[in-house]
Amino acid sequence: MAPAASKLRAGAGVGALPQRALAQYLRLLRLYPVLTKAATSGILSALGNFLAQLIEKKREKENCSQKLDVSGPLRYAIYGFFFTGPLSHFFYLFMEHWIPSEVPWAGVKRLLLDRLLFAPAFLLLFFLIMNFLEGRDTAAVAVQIRRSFWPALRMNWQVWTPAQFVNINYVPLQFRVLFANLVSLFWYIYLASLGK
Repeated sequence: MAPAASKLRAGAGVGALPQRALAQYLRLLRLYPVLTKAATSGILSALGNFLAQLIEKKREKENCSQKLDVSGPLRYAIYGFFFTGPLSHFFYLFMEHWIPSEVPWAGVKRLLLDRLLFAPAFLLLFFLIMNFLEGRDTAAVAVQIRRSFWPALRMNWQVWTPAQFVNINYVPLQFRVLFANLVSLFWYIYLASLGK
């Protein structure tokens, strides 16, 4: 009987892992909100770039034994940790205080603020920082921005507008950065494909 009971306990322990991880995440979110959101953004941004590289390799049918570029996920981790997490945290707080939910049409006003001001500025920052981290000169950065900014912004509006509508109107404030990070996982795959 003892081996079966230990297997049952071991199985329950594995099943309890997501609950324990969520409890730990919520604890860290409460104690260190900016740092937790920065770390989550860094990890998920790096994962998005890593997945983009895997997809690109499959699409081009490259030799699977060829190594992935570790500098890509590192750049995305840096951007996520130092920019995405902290800026998003403070932007959502700002939006919540500047346009309280009691204001008529608050959800629409918040969405317009996000889509028309924050999205273009944040996307431009993304291109500037990524090009800087890649060591490109100013002329190459200008070419990259001229070539990719408007297509990326149009795609941003298509992908992110419904996601941000849900995020701003239905996701609790403390989870908005996490929700956006999960959408970003796929968004960064798209942005990484523009850099090729």
